[in-house]
Amino acid sequence: MTVLAGTSKIFVLDTNVILYDHDCINSFEEHTVVIPITVLEEIDKFKKGNEIINFNAREFSRKLDAMGGDKLLNEGIRLASGGTVIVETNVRRDEHLGEIFREDKPDHRIIAVAFNLAKVYGNERVFLVSKDINVRMKAKSLGIKAEDYETGKITNIDELYKGKCILEDADGTLIDELFQEGMVAREQFTLDREPYPNEYYIIRNQSKSTLATYAAEEKAFRHIQKRRAYGIEPRNAEQTFSLDALFNDDIPLVTMAGKAGTGKTLMALAAALEKRSAYKQIYLARPIVPLSNRDIGFLPGDIKSKLDPYMQPLFDNLTLIQNQFEESSPESKRIHDMLENGKLVITPLAYIRGRHLSKIFFIIDEAQNLTPHEVKTIITRAGEGTKVVFTGDPYQIDTPYLDSRSNGLTILIDKMKGEPLYAHVTLEKGERSKLAELASNIL
Repeated sequence: MTVLAGTSKIFVLDTNVILYDHDCINSFEEHTVVIPITVLEEIDKFKKGNEIINFNAREFSRKLDAMGGDKLLNEGIRLASGGTVIVETNVRRDEHLGEIFREDKPDHRIIAVAFNLAKVYGNERVFLVSKDINVRMKAKSLGIKAEDYETGKITNIDELYKGKCILEDADGTLIDELFQEGMVAREQFTLDREPYPNEYYIIRNQSKSTLATYAAEEKAFRHIQKRRAYGIEPRNAEQTFSLDALFNDDIPLVTMAGKAGTGKTLMALAAALEKRSAYKQIYLARPIVPLSNRDIGFLPGDIKSKLDPYMQPLFDNLTLIQNQFEESSPESKRIHDMLENGKLVITPLAYIRGRHLSKIFFIIDEAQNLTPHEVKTIITRAGEGTKVVFTGDPYQIDTPYLDSRSNGLTILIDKMKGEPLYAHVTLEKGERSKLAELASNIL
């Protein structure tokens, strides 16, 4: 058993914390971070591959090795944060733990480390940190304090930036001026707070209303006109706002959040097709998250057959756009030709990792299943003339260890609000059908 001097808190890390954040050991200030030897065994299994968890596994191993140098890991290494990191080898399950956990598995060995440390140093000092809710519940059942890894989470998902506001009881003459002149100075309006750049507004009173966005450089509200995108007509104010952001060349980064059926991906794809001549290619991608967390290798057929079910929703949106036109029309033929010659590419996100994206209209669907690091990696690959659009529903997470407060889409919206190169719209009204809207709201 490692001897831990002092009165600092002792945080025992689960494998999934490291796979989520390779720099996690520096997030515990002056306290002691314990890495069970089982975690190092688990990390070793994840080092090969091109996913973010593989990158995090490799990076953590490199950092820990470089940090240790000639020092022994079981004796402790000082961290830049002022704390200490130690590798603990005591995974022994005493008779009590052996009766509770009959199966010898990594989770139980990691819990055993925390349990053994708590027996020596007291339950008040020892915390098991895991992004696996079942591991946390098992630990708490043994009287061990357990918590989620909270670093990188927003405080309150209910206060997440929506990108749109309603300005009630507006002066009718200002509404008329917006219609006629197209711009009205911000100082003309009475607001509760200063608007963010590219924030959208429904400005109305009892008799009239208009749609506008805040142009920060001009310090004025700009009138938004409803417009079509490759045969698709916006059905509500939020879809109109979305198209305005998607068409605006001065906004290279757009996020669109909302439940299923609100038209997020449809608006993005329609705008991309409308603006096709301004870009070398249109990429429509989504992360592959197998159902029940089973690898796609379990599915029958070749790689195309395995991936088709995951890409089908994207093709469904494309088909919906094509159905706005006759099959023999130039618009319909153009979509077919773009698919054939690679101008329009629908692909799993992993297939375009590592590429430099120059003059690309890049749409990432289901972005709530990405980690903040993955989102950052995608955006930092954007070259000149590229527009990056993330769509998704922060409440519908399919990836283990992410939630509504920690996924990449939520963090992106929270961090980017107020940046002049960025616009966001939360779409709330479902437009698929009355039945789809009913199911989405009450089931």
